[in-house]
Amino acid sequence: MLNAGEKRKEEEMIELEGPLGKSDAVNRELVSLERELSTLRNNGKIDPFGLYLYGLVLKQKGSENLARTVLVESVNSYPWNWNVWTELQSLCKTVDILNSLNLNSHWMKDFFLASVYQELRMHNDSLSKYEYLLGTFGNSNYIQAQIAKAQYSLREFDQVEAIFEELLSNDPYRVEDMDMYSNVLYAKECFSALSYLAHRVFLTDKYRPESCCIIGNYYSLKGQHEKAVVYFRRALKLNKNFLSAWTLMGHEFVEMKNTPAAVDAYRRAVDIDPRDYRAWYGLGQAYEMMGMPLYALHYFKKSVFLQPNDSRLWIAMAQCYETDQLRMLDEAVKCYRRAANCNDREAIALHNLARLLSELGRPEEAAFYYKKDLERMESEEREGPKMVEALLYLAKYYRAQKKFEEAEVYCTRLLDYTGPVSLNILLNFEFEAG
Repeated sequence: MLNAGEKRKEEEMIELEGPLGKSDAVNRELVSLERELSTLRNNGKIDPFGLYLYGLVLKQKGSENLARTVLVESVNSYPWNWNVWTELQSLCKTVDILNSLNLNSHWMKDFFLASVYQELRMHNDSLSKYEYLLGTFGNSNYIQAQIAKAQYSLREFDQVEAIFEELLSNDPYRVEDMDMYSNVLYAKECFSALSYLAHRVFLTDKYRPESCCIIGNYYSLKGQHEKAVVYFRRALKLNKNFLSAWTLMGHEFVEMKNTPAAVDAYRRAVDIDPRDYRAWYGLGQAYEMMGMPLYALHYFKKSVFLQPNDSRLWIAMAQCYETDQLRMLDEAVKCYRRAANCNDREAIALHNLARLLSELGRPEEAAFYYKKDLERMESEEREGPKMVEALLYLAKYYRAQKKFEEAEVYCTRLLDYTGPVSLNILLNFEFEAG
């Protein structure tokens, strides 16, 4: 009865689907199913699989509290049905809800908790749980892939790459989760490795959403954004709820300056998973491109709420506050500070924070952050205009403070970059110090 109702519902969805892919179609068998299953449960004549079915019906009807109770009864009676755990996970939207579940101790519960922690953005807890499970299931490719997923969320790309290389050596025909590997190769601009991976999955199974996303990433890295969109669309034909395809397609439309299409793609992504911070961030970028900073700020705030330890999101918010329409510079300073404390790998936050504090007439704070930025550039052996700017500011700052020895140190270093300008400054220091 449930399957028949679902089939009719899917047919109606196809016929009634709106421009954004939404439909009001419902399974009309749910009411009678709920009545029958409720009676069986109350009479104690229902097994764990019947409880699973009852939980699905309650979830579809929106009775989430009772659905959780019923699904917990199912897994406590028969813990080996992973589908029940998956449905229960979809109903655990907060840590408080998760902690309220009365689950029996079992190793399947550990798998469930590790997966829920991942969904709730508790990535370190998820990682710890999977590493604990690896002690028992040492040869599990699934656990290795989940560890890679947690580290991907923590932006530890080198470790993720190493895990996926090992997974491919153990299972050369693996396609599952490989789209995440392609995201890492894309971020690191490993063109040859991504090309090899795309060729490999094409030969293995080209009609998988993961394969299409990998090939789409390959074309995107080549700058062929139209071809990338073709493959992301193909992934969605195979699975219209394949989240990463919507998000990645949104990125491509941003690159193609087609912001209405990008907004549509990102909105489809957040409809599927409201906790997808990448799609919220993409919406922020799209509205920023359209010159609508207040809208952009709204979406950046949603993304940073979901992923508070990602420096890129804080930087995007700060730059939004800095726009001519807003000029909320004190708020921008707060965002740059958060970004600087979140392992800013691109080394943007410290420099922008120092520059902004200088513009606001807060020289002591500006000097402090210019100095930190300079130390970071030295440790990473980076040179360029940012180093010149930091040296010049610190030289002028210490001269204004009558600390001529410190000023001379920075100015002497400046001579390696800007020649006559620094020489004039150095001569002024010597004259004033004399």
